Parts: sequence; structure tokens; C-alpha cells
Amino acid sequence: MTESGAQLFARLEARRSLKDIETRLFPEDGGPDQGEVVELYGPEGTGKTELLYHLLCRCVLPVASGGLEVDVVFVDTDYSLDMLRLVSILDSRLNAARSTGSPSAGSDEALLRHCLSRLLVVHCSSSSQLLLTLHFLETSLSSRPGLALLLIDSISAFYWQDRCEGGASIAKQEERLSKCAELLGRLLRDYRITVFATCHAIRRSYSGPSSSSSSTSSTSSEYDRPYLCRPWQRLVNHRLLCSRQEAAHNMAATAGGSREQRRRRVFTARCTSSRTKASRSSSFCVTDGGVEFM
Repeated sequence: MTESGAQLFARLEARRSLKDIETRLFPEDGGPDQGEVVELYGPEGTGKTELLYHLLCRCVLPVASGGLEVDVVFVDTDYSLDMLRLVSILDSRLNAARSTGSPSAGSDEALLRHCLSRLLVVHCSSSSQLLLTLHFLETSLSSRPGLALLLIDSISAFYWQDRCEGGASIAKQEERLSKCAELLGRLLRDYRITVFATCHAIRRSYSGPSSSSSSTSSTSSEYDRPYLCRPWQRLVNHRLLCSRQEAAHNMAATAGGSREQRRRRVFTARCTSSRTKASRSSSFCVTDGGVEFM
């Protein structure tokens, strides 16, 4: 395979580091470096996609509005990307920056369009399409040196489909995702991008009915256990375990706040890093303007 001078320059040029993409999520000095993968893992309804929207907005917003001003690719495998929600969060962040006196150039609509011009959205309906998308992603990486972040929502979307089509062979079941992981590993090495991917938690075993008090910890451990193929697991450098706090904790966390605050669900993200061996827990709620850390 040959490459042009422009492609070589794009591949070797240092891309924007995203270690400071969200300091409240990661241990001190433990944010994702260039060429690293962050997995957001948890059951449905634990704030994973909202966190992706939060990180996406942080990247595409201009520096004057508190952003990093880099290009982003969003691979939507669940067909759940809500563009109206994303635009609403972006608009809220731009208004907040304007209210604090941050300088802005152009009209509100022009700024919003400029932010969205940094976003490339791709939809996939099978692991084969995901593999093809990663192959063609190299063209975008070569032509857009400002492209620093790849978001995948979610990497586990085709797990059951691949298991069904793979028959009794574990190797066949994991073949396509393993190829995706291997190709992604090469893109990480060659182009030094940062990857965030959500992964839906599943319960791997069922031991029958039991009381909630005796089964809480065992159920949690069953959901927390990684289950995707080993090539993917080897790529992951940081793991954000997302969960939703119980109602009692929600009431305690928002006691003394407004009625709207007390109605908000509170989520927890516990980050563990294989590079630094450090961990950190953060709490956040989801508002009309996006994620708010507590």
C-alpha cells in the first residue's frame, strides 16, 4: 500500500492530546493520552450516551467557549444518536460561555454550524459494516489532521447478532469484532487518535431467585465483568464503570436543592486506568443543558 505526501504528513503529525478532555472523570494525570481507548461500561440507562455527548461537545466547541476545537467521528451502531439533543447541549454551552463574557465571533447560528462542521457521523447496522467503516476511516484521518477523537456508541451493539451467526464456534462468534479491534489498534498506532466507546453490560450467569440484600454484590459483579473478545479488552486503557445511584442516595445527594434538582437522577462513573493503576469516582446528573458534575 502506497501513501501520498499529504497522507504521510497527516499520519505523522502530532494530533491534539485529549488528556484534559474532562479532568473530573479521570484520576489526576490519568486522562486518555494519544492512541488510547476509553470504555464506558454499564447497563442501559446509566448515562453512557449522555457522557459521550458531553465529551463530544467539549471537543467541537471553540476554545473561547471552553472547548478543544478538534474534529470528531461519531460511529452510531445503535441508531440512537439524537441530533436535536446534541444541538440543544451545544447551544446551551455556547449561551453559557456568552453569559460569562467569553468573546465570540459571528452569530449564534454561525457558531453552531461551525461546531457541527467538526463532526462526522457514520451509522452501522452490523459488525461487517463497522469493520468497513474503520477501513474507510483511514481516508478521513489522512485528510483531516485535526481529527483527534473517535466515538463508538456502542462497541457491543452486534454481540448477540454475531453470536447467533457464529454458531457453536467461539472463534467464529468473535471473528468480526476481533478484526475490528485489530484494525482499530493499527489506526491508534499510526494516527494516535483517542477512542471512547460505550459497552452495554450483560449478566453472564443466573443463579436463581434470591433476596435483594444477599444478591446485590454478586449481581453487580456479574454485570461488571468484561465479556467482549480479548483483542478488544487488550486495547482498553481506561474503563469507566457507569451506574445509577439508588433513590435514597439521590435524595441525599440533592437534599436542600430546588425541586428540579431533587427530581434529577444521579449517576456515578468509576474510572480505572491500566496505565497508572489509579481510580476515581465521579457523580453527575443529566440536565437539559447536558451533564453536570456534582
